[in-house]
Amino acid sequence: MTQEAMKKVIAQNKKNCWHHLTQHSAYDKDGAAPMVVVEGKGMRIKDANGNEFLDAVSGGVWTVNVGYGRESIANAVRDQLVKLCYFAGSAGSIPGAQFAEALLDKMPGMGRVYYSNSGSEANEKCFKIIRQLAHLEGDGTKNKIIYRDRDYHGTTIGALSATGQFERKAQYGPFAPGFVELTNCCCYRCPFGKKYGECNIECAHALEDLIQAEGPETVGGIILEPITAGGGVIVPVPEYFPIIREICDRHGVLLQIDEVVCGLGRTGKWFGYQHFDVVPDMVTMAKGVASGYAGISCTTTTEAVFDRFKADPSDKMHYFRDISTFGGCTAGPAAALENMAIIVRENLLDNVVKMGDYFQDRLFELKDKYEVIGDVRGKGLFQGLELVKDRTTKEPVDESVAAGVAGHCAAKSRVIIGRTNRSFEKHNNTLAFSPALISSKTEIDEVINALDLAFADQK
Repeated sequence: MTQEAMKKVIAQNKKNCWHHLTQHSAYDKDGAAPMVVVEGKGMRIKDANGNEFLDAVSGGVWTVNVGYGRESIANAVRDQLVKLCYFAGSAGSIPGAQFAEALLDKMPGMGRVYYSNSGSEANEKCFKIIRQLAHLEGDGTKNKIIYRDRDYHGTTIGALSATGQFERKAQYGPFAPGFVELTNCCCYRCPFGKKYGECNIECAHALEDLIQAEGPETVGGIILEPITAGGGVIVPVPEYFPIIREICDRHGVLLQIDEVVCGLGRTGKWFGYQHFDVVPDMVTMAKGVASGYAGISCTTTTEAVFDRFKADPSDKMHYFRDISTFGGCTAGPAAALENMAIIVRENLLDNVVKMGDYFQDRLFELKDKYEVIGDVRGKGLFQGLELVKDRTTKEPVDESVAAGVAGHCAAKSRVIIGRTNRSFEKHNNTLAFSPALISSKTEIDEVINALDLAFADQK
């Protein structure tokens, strides 16, 4: 594309497009315009002005797990679309059947896959499953859904109702009733004032107290991220999920794990929950399922959950009466099949473990160097730095500091990193990193060098 043609695209974008999470008044002045990304290869992207960036957040929102420019995925999608682009999800398709089997093979204990097209929608399916079962098997009372402070589950009103981030929810209420908040499990800022190794894992046992307070007969499900993502990259302690599982089993509460960020290899296992010796009742996923090459999300359940919807066909209401139009698009599972094949073929899970350890070690080196870094936490190629004014008091920095570091990395070093963004009143102070699963030491060192320069200039 010529320079003039590219200028036209920039102008078209500025005039006509409404961008996500963007205050557009910043572009009212002459010469200012939103970024237009035009090309990607491996872990690098180019914008419309010819600038090249190292992408350390896999597409800006933890999605392009296997990197840009994968011709084998593009070819798989193209071939499938020519053969059959779409048919409603009331019927099956070849890639849909094949990917469901391949996916469940990586998820021992799970039995069924329901396709839709976004993480928010995948989570909504679970909410509907929980609430329909409350009516099918009772009087509808067991309909409450517990969610965790600092977790994020999507952008729809239902998903926001289950989100523990104040600024994400602000101005979008009223929300759906029946969603109840559980305290978070951040050891660095323990809500109970405890220290790991000297505590009783109060953050997990708090679920028992909450269920009792609400009434066990009213609680149908709980939704949790395996590792809190946009809420600050919070990794639970090993004992956390087994305790949660036991409490859920005792009270007949369905355990839903939101793997939209962690799923498909981000943490070094196929799914984040697999680090914690637990089998959920339902698992949702989206972003990395096809690495952004096609839109797809999955709601997976155990066979036991699936069987609860099977009944005599004459009972016209006793089945899951749900639909997702683009759950019938064949591009998603076609792309997902090849995406999974790449992860296996290139041993990317092993790479995530090795490079994740290396990345975290390098982040700890920065912590030793800069007092503003209060905590380093994460798993695999999903890491976070929490920034503080004072390590003793743990007072968080203003979100402008985290924004300044991210801005410096992009402007000066051409490295794109993530951060907690307008999520909380006080804790928008965590930098987040999720480079592609193909990362090498070279790219990780480039991220570290960019951070080093940014922190040095903040002094």
